[in-house]
Amino acid sequence: MNRRQVIVVSAAVASTILFAGSVFYYDRVGGSSVEAISDDAGLIRDYSPVIGPASAPVTIVEFFDPSCEACRAFHPIVKSILAQYPQDVRLVLRYAAFHDGSDQALGILEAARKQNLFEPVLEALLAAQSEWAPHSGPVIDQAWQAAAAAGLNLEHARQKASSDEVTAVLIQESKDIDTWRVDQPPTFFVNGRGMQTFGSQQLVDLFEGEVKLAQGAQ
Repeated sequence: MNRRQVIVVSAAVASTILFAGSVFYYDRVGGSSVEAISDDAGLIRDYSPVIGPASAPVTIVEFFDPSCEACRAFHPIVKSILAQYPQDVRLVLRYAAFHDGSDQALGILEAARKQNLFEPVLEALLAAQSEWAPHSGPVIDQAWQAAAAAGLNLEHARQKASSDEVTAVLIQESKDIDTWRVDQPPTFFVNGRGMQTFGSQQLVDLFEGEVKLAQGAQ
């Protein structure tokens, strides 16, 4: 199985799990195509968590909400892209608090970033999402428990999560959501370009198109 097949299979599995019985693709108001942008245009902030090499020719920016089921479903697709193209792509994560309790969960992630535990805590929150973010309403204590199991120092993290610094980050994220017309998570930009329509295959196609452009320019 080649690299593209691995990514497409991951996309198909995620689509089936999350969107069974519903339409998977739909138009996005915030997904209009835009020209490639520079980091100082506000799509990437200096505090934004980054996974992957800084020198990668392709940057995926994802506005995500840890409470969002679609974000959880897309997570293995994005991880597959990162695994299959380790030198070609970096992932930049932006916070999008669209659900009740999401701002508190994002505070946990910001505290985890300060402890260099962002990735394991993110994995833990997504794995336990059904426990701390059920449809009946958030149970943030369960999110803290999941983060602690991933190694987070809760005493320090609780102080950081409620700090003015984290509040300022979330305020800036909210402003950038409005600037980039992000109407729901996850919303992706690949080298500054949004998707015309939303879907796992569209993300893979957009990414692979940017990889080919980058390789052709070498």
